[in-house]
Amino acid sequence: MVGMRIADVQEDIDHELISKEEISDIINRAAAQASEDYRGKNPLLVCVLKGAVNTLAAFSQAMSIPVQMDFMSLSSYGSGTESSGKITVRQDLSTDVRGRHVLIVEDIIDSGITLAWLVDELKRRRAASVEIFALLEKPARRKVNVDVKYKGREIPDEFVVGFGLDYDEYYRNLDSIAVLKPSVYEGGQA
Repeated sequence: MVGMRIADVQEDIDHELISKEEISDIINRAAAQASEDYRGKNPLLVCVLKGAVNTLAAFSQAMSIPVQMDFMSLSSYGSGTESSGKITVRQDLSTDVRGRHVLIVEDIIDSGITLAWLVDELKRRRAASVEIFALLEKPARRKVNVDVKYKGREIPDEFVVGFGLDYDEYYRNLDSIAVLKPSVYEGGQA
């Protein structure tokens, strides 16, 4: 995909996988449980940019306790659709996690490589605890096992976009999770 997309986003979508309402239900359920689990613990929600921003916003708003938020930008993808396996820190946290209860808010767990690295890194920085909420998990692609305390939904091995998930920085603005037409990312016309 070169240059700006001018087609309506929906023209590139094969089908909707998870509706806006289902996303909201998943997030509300997990946030209610996390609110109980972290009551009185001053949790720090950590979001990996850019994909998890929508999930973090909805999750934090659904929590019933005060929380703080911080952001990291990590990369293992480049501009393709497959993880390279090498983690690059583009932007680090501005908060010292030492002694903090950290809850990583993630949009999707694919290979698990980036997330496993992040959990280890936060533990190395002496966080009191590190747990994960993942809106989506793609078990067929898992290369590294990660312990997810707050589980969203497992999805099939399809290329999904929307609600923060992208292809080449596009489609993050969809309010649902959808499967992209293969012709879009395989170089053909949608």
